[in-house]
Amino acid sequence: MTIPASFIQELIARADVVEIVGRYVQLKKAGANFMGLCPFHGEKSPSFSVSPTKQFYHCFGCGVHGNAIGFLMEHAGMGFVEAVHDLAGQYGLQVPEDDASPAERARAASQRQKQATLSDVLEKAGDAYRKHLRQAPGAIEYLKGRGVSGEVAKQFGIGYAPAGWRALASVFPDYDDPLLAESGLVIVNNEEGQLSEAEAKRYDRFRDRVMFPIRNVKGECIGFGGRVLGDEKPKYLNSPETPVFSKGRELYGLYEARAAFRDRGYALVTEGYMDVVALAQLGFPNAVATLGTACTTEHVQKLFRFTESVVFSFDGDAAGRRAARKALDGALPYATDVRSIKFLFLPAEHDPDSFIREHGAEAFARFVNEATPLSRFMLEAAREGCDLTSAEGRAHMTSNVRPLWSAMPDGALKRQLLSEIATLVQLDAAALSDLWASTPGPRKAGGAPAPQRHSEPSGFSGGDSDDYYPDMPPPQDYEPPRYESDSKPKFQQRGKFTKGKRWGGKFEEPIEPLRGRGAPPSRPDVAVRLLLSNMAQWEALSHELHLMLCELPGHHGALFTWLDSQLHEHGVQPWAALREGLRGLGFEPLAERLMSVSEAGPIPEGEEAQHLADAARELASVLDFMLDDRLKAQQSEAIAAVGKDPKALERYKALETRRLELRARLRASGSETA
Repeated sequence: MTIPASFIQELIARADVVEIVGRYVQLKKAGANFMGLCPFHGEKSPSFSVSPTKQFYHCFGCGVHGNAIGFLMEHAGMGFVEAVHDLAGQYGLQVPEDDASPAERARAASQRQKQATLSDVLEKAGDAYRKHLRQAPGAIEYLKGRGVSGEVAKQFGIGYAPAGWRALASVFPDYDDPLLAESGLVIVNNEEGQLSEAEAKRYDRFRDRVMFPIRNVKGECIGFGGRVLGDEKPKYLNSPETPVFSKGRELYGLYEARAAFRDRGYALVTEGYMDVVALAQLGFPNAVATLGTACTTEHVQKLFRFTESVVFSFDGDAAGRRAARKALDGALPYATDVRSIKFLFLPAEHDPDSFIREHGAEAFARFVNEATPLSRFMLEAAREGCDLTSAEGRAHMTSNVRPLWSAMPDGALKRQLLSEIATLVQLDAAALSDLWASTPGPRKAGGAPAPQRHSEPSGFSGGDSDDYYPDMPPPQDYEPPRYESDSKPKFQQRGKFTKGKRWGGKFEEPIEPLRGRGAPPSRPDVAVRLLLSNMAQWEALSHELHLMLCELPGHHGALFTWLDSQLHEHGVQPWAALREGLRGLGFEPLAERLMSVSEAGPIPEGEEAQHLADAARELASVLDFMLDDRLKAQQSEAIAAVGKDPKALERYKALETRRLELRARLRASGSETA
């Protein structure tokens, strides 16, 4: 689906980045901007600035910056298209789709409406389950026995489904509503296959179970996992596949763990709901779990939206090794040079909860730190059952490892592994590469899939979290370990827009190199920075100044020509909207460089007007100097034409008069230099 670039600009211009960011970050007015603690790295004093004039955010600590769409992608883990639709929905805009037919657009709109409706139904059920928990001593006792505090139970929205067959009938007056079955809350039993839905037997899917709401990255309830209080089977029961829930794409606890990924520096993938809840209780809030299915490429892709380091935790038994092997297949397509993927195998008698309670959090943290890297586990998996002392065994390993190695993206890691594999099978790396290139190989182990509001859960009232259910012991007094992360925030691809040659392909000279830190910017550079920061100033300039700027050589002139067209087409826009319109244009790097170095500290309160006035004076001074240079060049042309053009001398004198006026103005403003 292609979203027109013009719509992206309009959306960014209409959206209020302060409002969007303010839903996730507590912001405080600080002069012309707003400040808060950066959500992308841990800090104690605020360095995260949000500009209502530029419609941009910028952290002076870690350097992350972007617009409203970028924030939803980076913080909420949305894809570009998802973020655009989410933001457009908040402002009542319909996203145009260039390559979609009217029928396809209607189907997409219907699907989005269905998803919103199903999420509302599931949220209502979740509210009821949480209320039932307070009157369920057996469920409370179970959670107490697992050491779950009221604070953590509230954080994860844990509830309880009563034992009755139709308990939800008291929540949904129309128990026959098809949405209850479509959302997976109610089962319709039509064994003969001849009865109508109205005549079929209907009953609650979840009965006498502790309920774990499953949330998407926006915090919306999309399904449930239910655990029995005893040892009955099945021990865990998940919602079925629905229009809003797919086990192969969702991770339990992802919504709750997003910020902890950045604080701890990695994501810990476990095998069950209680592992996630118990780890959060014991100081590891960065844990998530697959939902009763093997780890898929979609799971791994989703995790790498939030972190550059993933640790898979499995039991040390045969079942755990098989699960790890499937996770390896899902992870290989994302094993780039800048990512860390590890596999943690606990002793067979332990899960993460029991291990930490017996050996302590520090021991578990050491286990995590010493986990098996993906490269080593891949080689171990490939050589399993192969006798490397024989030619046949080495050939067998060569066959086993080929689809695993082929699934990896190209890079230094993949090339190093080729050398390691060649050594193990006693071949030269070049010979092994030639062998694989000349013979058809087995199917790849996996393949990367095609790229593709925050609120407290309803039903929670204020008050102490330990009142969530009665007589719950307070959380353990435990200081969780902290980890240094060597990964830095990255910016995801925002989408690709088709651009003509009108702006980007006009000039063939290379983009001018970055200036050294101590080198002063050129006058055209300063003019670009000031006019992109406050586009309204362009309107106030004379036609002569417009012409002067648009006729500048290279990318500066092309950028100003484009800026003039933007004013006519879209009116005055903030920098964030202009930034979207620049995507793919030849002068985009120039604008990005100048605007990225323009970020200074926040403007002190009460000095906003003075700041704008200073910027206007700076622009006027720079343009006067540039105009003086232009008039001087025109004088040289006039002198060269004397003797050929009778009016050349007259033009020279008129130009000299204008230059004297300019110099007088510069002297009066204190700008002229000797």
